[in-house]
Amino acid sequence: MKYQKISAILLRLAVYLASIITVGALLFVVGYILVQGVPHLSFKLFEWKYTTENLSLLPALLNTILMTGLSLLIAVPLGVFAAIYLVEYAKRGSKLVRVIRMNAETLAGIPSIVYGLFGMLFFVTALKLGFSMLSGALTISIMILPVILRTSEEALMSVPDSFREGSFGLGAGRLRTVFRVVLPDAIPGILAGVILGVGRAVGETAALLYTAGTSSDTVSGITDSARTLSVHMYALSQEGLYVDQTYATAVVLLIIVVGINALSAMVAKRVTRRKI
Repeated sequence: MKYQKISAILLRLAVYLASIITVGALLFVVGYILVQGVPHLSFKLFEWKYTTENLSLLPALLNTILMTGLSLLIAVPLGVFAAIYLVEYAKRGSKLVRVIRMNAETLAGIPSIVYGLFGMLFFVTALKLGFSMLSGALTISIMILPVILRTSEEALMSVPDSFREGSFGLGAGRLRTVFRVVLPDAIPGILAGVILGVGRAVGETAALLYTAGTSSDTVSGITDSARTLSVHMYALSQEGLYVDQTYATAVVLLIIVVGINALSAMVAKRVTRRKI
């Protein structure tokens, strides 16, 4: 009995220590970026056109929004509909489902540089799309597709079978049951996967260097070369002369990520309240 109490106390201390280390590391990184970057934020960084004098990040910011939106436009429908098929239509425990899940988990763990090389060889070279917004968005969509697929699948599987049985008992078909009963209940979990996908798309650098290029101008079409915020930070840091502007760009990128997370959490909360 005494040994069990000591074990419980040690385990509780280990949990507290791990929590303190995690939160402390996060606060240190965020605080360091803010301290280094906030003093160097200026109106020059938000001018419409990039020059070597103002080092404006606004074109890269707009390109980031367009790149992320286009990537989600491709990946979200594919991921959600594939998850619906695996959970609602495919036979549970079938070999096909196991193969798809294993491949999705494998793809989720592949380094981004590998995706970049694939995108360069396939989209840029083989399909002759060149270094463009479209090549980058297609590559990013492949990167975030496994995350959206797996999280959407888990969200759909968490919906109780009694919901489906009740809908079937009232005479609704499978398609109506999925879109009117199952999918609304799984939206918060699906949004979590979309958030993870957005975070990876916004912060991606290696894959976009090989596919989207490093043009500092705002794109006028999806076939133009585009530099996102993360690539913009990489380019500035590589030159070694604009470290202050690099930290300022990091602050803007941090604010965007936090804003996206807050917005998605608010949307998920509203959806849950309506459902209740």
